[in-house]
Amino acid sequence: MSTRTTPPFRADHVGSLLRSQKLKDARLAHKDGRLPAARLREIEDAEIRRIVARQEEVGLQGVTDGEFRRDYWYLDYMWQVGGVVRVDSGHVLRFRTNEGKVESPVPSFRVVAPLKSEKTIFAEDFGFLKSVAQVTPKMTIPSPSMMHFRGRAMGIDEKIYPDMDRYRADLASVYAEQIAALGGLGCRYLQLDDTSWGFASDSAWRNTNLAGYESSKGLLDTYAEVVNAALARKPAGMTVCMHICRGNFKSAWAAEGGYDEVADTLFNKVKVDAFFLEYDDARSGSFAPLRLVPKDKTIVLGLVTSKTPRLERKDDLKRRIDEAAKFIPLDQLCLSPQCGFASTIEGNELSEDEQMAKLKLVVDTAREVWGG
Repeated sequence: MSTRTTPPFRADHVGSLLRSQKLKDARLAHKDGRLPAARLREIEDAEIRRIVARQEEVGLQGVTDGEFRRDYWYLDYMWQVGGVVRVDSGHVLRFRTNEGKVESPVPSFRVVAPLKSEKTIFAEDFGFLKSVAQVTPKMTIPSPSMMHFRGRAMGIDEKIYPDMDRYRADLASVYAEQIAALGGLGCRYLQLDDTSWGFASDSAWRNTNLAGYESSKGLLDTYAEVVNAALARKPAGMTVCMHICRGNFKSAWAAEGGYDEVADTLFNKVKVDAFFLEYDDARSGSFAPLRLVPKDKTIVLGLVTSKTPRLERKDDLKRRIDEAAKFIPLDQLCLSPQCGFASTIEGNELSEDEQMAKLKLVVDTAREVWGG
């Protein structure tokens, strides 16, 4: 069994990392008008240098900037698409834990003009990450299907887009331009983060939303088509992965359910190179749907939870990898935490050192399973 020299790597991670209190304070001071943008950028730069070094110290071959320049994993990107504006609508996201419900008001977006690319989103952010990384820099952005999934609920001006087919075409065109532009900047490892498939795995959500879909096409087929159209100009040599998430906020989640209902469409119609799948607890179902993964795609098993500080046992991780390998060849598998550690600036309920211990466990386990 071999190591991998191209992403996804045998030991990998989803992307977002816990923000230090210094960084949180600086971003708040900037919002309040107490800290100039240039000074905030200096603090972000220093914190990103530090967290990249920590990732490299534990042995990761792919590193991110931890999404340190964002408050939200998806909104900070969407607000920069031409035709989209931020709205503070009072929308409430509902999460849950084993102890009960967690609710959080979040801002949203509204489409008020035809979608277009006005600039390469996160260009400077990627450029800085590339300049400080000694290994492969990985960029994370929300999947285009998120702007469809969220857009239907949160606000597409019907005067601008009376036809959802036109909206989807424009959305895919914007993403295709963005992905090509990132490739031109040297990005060779891109991840599309997507909760739409995770929610579609939840029977309660599926029964409520899929039955009333506005066209004869299945909603999942539509998501696949949007993503595939967005990849139309993917540069040669760029690996594009998709992370399937069921929600991540202050160690809480929003959806649950196995991949059984979405696996065939997801694995066989979505033309990404690999999937990061949550498999840290019973909410994610069994490994059986992995039997549907084609031979040219890689699955990154999210066996290490990012939601609690409890450190998993290496032997347990190996046992679960062996279980997954009953349905898909071991050489098509990699290992990671199940989600990011801080999909929003608040972060999950563990410390940075506990976070890094989990990343080191992923590296150490992967070396023992696959070598290297």
